[in-house]
Amino acid sequence: MPSYTTQLIEKQLIHPPKWMQSNVLFEGMTGSVSYGVSNDSSDMDIVGFCMPPKETIFPHLRGEIPGFGTPGERFEQFQAHHIVVPDWKKEIDLTVYGIVKFFQLCMENNPNMVDALYLPRRCVLHSTAIYEMLRDNRQQFLHKGAWHKFRGYSFSQIAKIKGQCNSSNPKRQELIKNFGYDTKFAYHVVRLLLEVEQILVTQELVLDNNVEILKSIREGHWTLERLLQWAQDKEKDLEKLYHSSTLRYEPNEGVIKNLLMSCIEMHYGSISQSFAKDASKDLLLSEMMQVIEKHKGT
Repeated sequence: MPSYTTQLIEKQLIHPPKWMQSNVLFEGMTGSVSYGVSNDSSDMDIVGFCMPPKETIFPHLRGEIPGFGTPGERFEQFQAHHIVVPDWKKEIDLTVYGIVKFFQLCMENNPNMVDALYLPRRCVLHSTAIYEMLRDNRQQFLHKGAWHKFRGYSFSQIAKIKGQCNSSNPKRQELIKNFGYDTKFAYHVVRLLLEVEQILVTQELVLDNNVEILKSIREGHWTLERLLQWAQDKEKDLEKLYHSSTLRYEPNEGVIKNLLMSCIEMHYGSISQSFAKDASKDLLLSEMMQVIEKHKGT
């Protein structure tokens, strides 16, 4: 089955770079579907990554010298929101990252990208051998920096709840009217802290591991006061867990870089010609000494 990106291109509903259609390597349903709390009004959030042209990944192959002249084309991601497909029942939000950007965000433990790495199989819409290799090695990306990232995202949801009176989204306004606050933002507060707790304890992540508690919050069974107190208490517990966890403190950048290179080579073949080999220090020193000897006494 062709990727969703390809289907949307063929329906002329999105217009990404022409090379993307045949180079999408992964797509998956993220958001409420992956957490097991979606309902009939939920949009369909699709996240994926693609392989840009080799010259885009390695600009020197097209003669570009970084820092000189006009830089060539860059590609980090393609986004399209609120895509209405006549014969589909859901409104689509699509984001397709270039593989380098995707790897970088995963290495930083961006919560949305970590979620994409750990999607349940039922949420994987389009897969390739490259994605499967990445999935098999996804634990390499996890590190204690996840605590800082997930906590920051969780606190941003609390800030949105407190500023909810400024919301112009009809769905958000309805939640506030029914429950006194935005329960969608609220369940994300809890989800993010429970996810990072899993990461610190198990060094794994099961996205739909807390379905009942998240549904309970989304359906308005928690008061705002209960939510804020829970988040405050959980933060204290997680601070202690951060120090006692055996998870690595920082990403192993070398291992992740090698994995990225392996993905690129799986797609393009050998990329050994894409890099100039460093001259031997001994040879360089020998040549310098020959020059010095040649010019002695001149």
